[in-house]
Amino acid sequence: MQRNEHCRRAQGDAHISPPGKQEECGDRTMDDRYRIVLASASPRRRELLSQIGLTFTVYPSRGEEHAGAAAPDALVLELAAQKAAEVYGRLTAGKDLWTAVGNGAAARSEEAAAGDAAVGDGTPVRPEDLPAERLLVIGADTVVACGGRILGKPAGREDACRMLGELQGKSHFVYTGVTVIRSGRRAERFSFYERTRVDFYPMTPEEIAAYVGTGEPMDKAGAYGIQGRGAAFIKGIEGDYNNVVGLPVGRLYQEMRQRNWL
Repeated sequence: MQRNEHCRRAQGDAHISPPGKQEECGDRTMDDRYRIVLASASPRRRELLSQIGLTFTVYPSRGEEHAGAAAPDALVLELAAQKAAEVYGRLTAGKDLWTAVGNGAAARSEEAAAGDAAVGDGTPVRPEDLPAERLLVIGADTVVACGGRILGKPAGREDACRMLGELQGKSHFVYTGVTVIRSGRRAERFSFYERTRVDFYPMTPEEIAAYVGTGEPMDKAGAYGIQGRGAAFIKGIEGDYNNVVGLPVGRLYQEMRQRNWL
């Protein structure tokens, strides 16, 4: 499958299409009724959406996260909804935000009209460049749960070593929550989460230190990347591999297709 520059950038720097220009990824184009917006700057999520042939624009969430849930499944659902709602609110000036989310995530709507996004090469996308009546906003959040503890991204190298020390030689679960908001006269949304079990080989302190030294763990939940050098320590998985990477795109595609949102 051939990809254009936008797809290639998904593996490196983030890219946002210039105003008025729709760039396409993969071999499937989006119906012009809707414009898919990914509310994440994660290169892994961009690559996964490109992999299944969807055309989309990156518009990262920037709101402060407030999580009240303690269970990992509820936590990722809550945070995914907040991310999708925050971006949806900025792109639509808060219109229908409460209807779409219904859980208090509309708190930042007063900032909805203010922020233009610019990532990667600095190309801006303004809310008016994404028609509010034709939006599908996707928010996602991923955490690792091990031994009753929830592990997000490490705060530093010492924290990354601690996390890997907890994971090595054991099994843990990766949870990713997804929320999709569709604009219209009355905004609609759906949410779901996926859980995947991951089994780690034992790691020596030296292996942990060397892996952390590569820098790969620093922006990843649980301090490892299954799609990168961390693969050397993965004994096996049960469930969706892409869920561990950061976005269960198979389930996402099927959920949108079943609702006739594609």
